[in-house]
Amino acid sequence: MLGDPTPTLTLPRQRGREVGCNEFNKLMAHFQMKKMQSNQRGIALILVLLMVSIIVALTIQLNRSQRSEIYEAANLSDGIRLRYVAQSAFYAGEAILLTDKNAFDALTEDWAKTEMLALKSEGLFDNASFRLLIEDEGGKIPINRLISGNGYNTQIRDLLLRLLAGPFFRLPQRQAEEVIDAIKDWIDADDEVTGDGAEGGHYADLDRPYAAKNASLDCIEELLMVKGVSRELFYGTGETAGLVQCLTVFGDGRININTAPKAVLRALSAEMTDEAVNRLDEYRRDEKNDLAALAWYSRVPGTAGLNIPTELISIRSDIFRITAVGLQGRMMERITGIVKRETGGRKVILLSWRVE
Repeated sequence: MLGDPTPTLTLPRQRGREVGCNEFNKLMAHFQMKKMQSNQRGIALILVLLMVSIIVALTIQLNRSQRSEIYEAANLSDGIRLRYVAQSAFYAGEAILLTDKNAFDALTEDWAKTEMLALKSEGLFDNASFRLLIEDEGGKIPINRLISGNGYNTQIRDLLLRLLAGPFFRLPQRQAEEVIDAIKDWIDADDEVTGDGAEGGHYADLDRPYAAKNASLDCIEELLMVKGVSRELFYGTGETAGLVQCLTVFGDGRININTAPKAVLRALSAEMTDEAVNRLDEYRRDEKNDLAALAWYSRVPGTAGLNIPTELISIRSDIFRITAVGLQGRMMERITGIVKRETGGRKVILLSWRVE
């Protein structure tokens, strides 16, 4: 029996294997447990980092939103304040017009010289000021008077042609005629095309079509919708004048020679020269000269031979444009309005009002 190894050797080896397997399994289970715990800690760390990132992002966004709301509130507050500053300037302009009791209106009067008032405004407000400009609409060409019935008012047409083809606008004669024809077609009541003008068919074919008005202009900016009137022609450039400074939708057809822009002065007569314009402008800006008589221009040296129809000019105005700007640092609020001063200067009537 000594030669048979089974009773003495097999069982210990089996037990060894069983013990070894058990230990191995326990070890593997331990490692797996550790790995699972490690994975769980890693996942927890990632979740924590994600939550922190989300909280930080939300905090930053909330901070930005709060700061934006604070800035918007501050800007709104400053904007409201500047609105009232501009309104103060506008009402001051109306008051200046009411104090003018002369029988004529000229560039030598207080309403035309508001620079000192603007400088004094710096002491009227805390960290704010205003600028004020008053312009006489009566010194401009009344564009709605271009037509008489459905035809031309030849006197206004000739005036416009001299304006556009003259040295201040320098349009070629043909182009100037086309622009005038298009303006006439825009404001006359019919649908017949005048010369090289334009009626509804032209505007209907535009990329953004619209209808021809066939009625008087309500504001001078409507001219930007008329064929041939570019922004450069309307607003002017550094080298040329702009229609906005020379035309108005108000007026009875007469132009105040005391306040008309130099470009309009130049167009009042076919005999007018650049030298005559400069002499007239210099004369009417001298406070010593009397501008109460309609024919004062005939007394100016170097202007002999000028033929200006008396029914085309005047020396008195009742429509004015007031531009008031409230200023604070780089911020500004602009109010533009058209007012009518009643005969006798008893009150001012507001005709239009625009805030920018």
